[in-house]
Amino acid sequence: MAKFISKCTPFAACVIFVVFACASFAQSTYTITGRVIGEDEKPLEGAVIRIERKDIKWDTKLKTNRRGEYTHAGIPVGGTYKVTCEVGGEDKDIIDNVKPRLGEPLSINFDLAAKKRVADAQRLAIASGGVVSPEQARQLTSEQRAEIEKVLKEKSAEIAKNKALNDVFNTGMEAEKAGRFQDAVDAFTKASELDPKQDIVYGHLADAYVGLGGQKTGAEQEAAYAKATEAYQKAIELKPAESAYVNNFGTALVRMKKLPEALAAFEKAAQIDPPNAAKYYYNLGAVLMNTGQTENAGDAFKKAIAANPKYAVAQYQYGIYLVGKAQIGADGKITPPAGTVEAFRTYLELEPSGPFAQPAKDMLASFDTSIQTQYLSPEAKKRAEDAAKKKQQQKKN
Repeated sequence: MAKFISKCTPFAACVIFVVFACASFAQSTYTITGRVIGEDEKPLEGAVIRIERKDIKWDTKLKTNRRGEYTHAGIPVGGTYKVTCEVGGEDKDIIDNVKPRLGEPLSINFDLAAKKRVADAQRLAIASGGVVSPEQARQLTSEQRAEIEKVLKEKSAEIAKNKALNDVFNTGMEAEKAGRFQDAVDAFTKASELDPKQDIVYGHLADAYVGLGGQKTGAEQEAAYAKATEAYQKAIELKPAESAYVNNFGTALVRMKKLPEALAAFEKAAQIDPPNAAKYYYNLGAVLMNTGQTENAGDAFKKAIAANPKYAVAQYQYGIYLVGKAQIGADGKITPPAGTVEAFRTYLELEPSGPFAQPAKDMLASFDTSIQTQYLSPEAKKRAEDAAKKKQQQKKN
């Protein structure tokens, strides 16, 4: 070795140094690359990707291109990283404890559509306690079904740690499903005493009180609804990011005719879960309509449409609300207020075979004949044809 060094020229030593330096420089950074799929299942342009090193202060951010792709090749070697996908100023997904490898790019992809499906399934599992209607079941993807099963197993595992809690919780669930709401209240109250940190227990206790309130009148009903709001607040305190609890809390407040507080609750649910904001406003409108608060219901349906113009059932219910303001002329013709026809037509465009398709067509057919629509019920079409034939006959005579 000494002999070799003694024979190296200064130039050769320099070359050797440069070669090693280049090799070292080539290995001094990591590369992270990936793709973002939006909640609409399309590549998302403009999503902000934040990369933060966890052991020292270092971070960077970049945006996805029109294909939803991003690449950062200057990430320092060593340590672990947190990669965040941000959309509209909101963190949509986080991949933590990332450890890039030398020599090859690390792929970190974000599928926000899949994440939303999972979140929807989690909300459904928590809100329903696993009781899913046939209509809901048909709309679930295999991914959502698996997530519901996972959530329920996790909740069951937590509760099963305490046999007494498990037994009394199951008793409450059976009573709630059977409509024996007082028994359900008693069981869930006992469950909350056995373990006061189970949000799902308080969520079902609140649901049971709402059911009980529906079976009572007067002061007893008011007391049941008040207890329901207390239980929902406890569930929200334990799990503040669960929009289902906040939504149900708002519904209970509507039943108590506390409209400003209810609106605030639905607004909060919409903020927690923006993609489903239209659903929360629609729920508010439906409860208001059912309790005879028509004007407030109309405002709620308008909010639902503003949040999502393609929320078909909100379009239909807003049309129904407007029909209540229609004018009937001396000739018996119905003249609906502005926006009525558009609401029914939009519903039919979105759900031409939906559950309210025929009523929407009948409504359109019943309006002033100067309003033209392609959606005519068979009965209305036959009446129009008969009238036209009669008019032609009168002209001939």
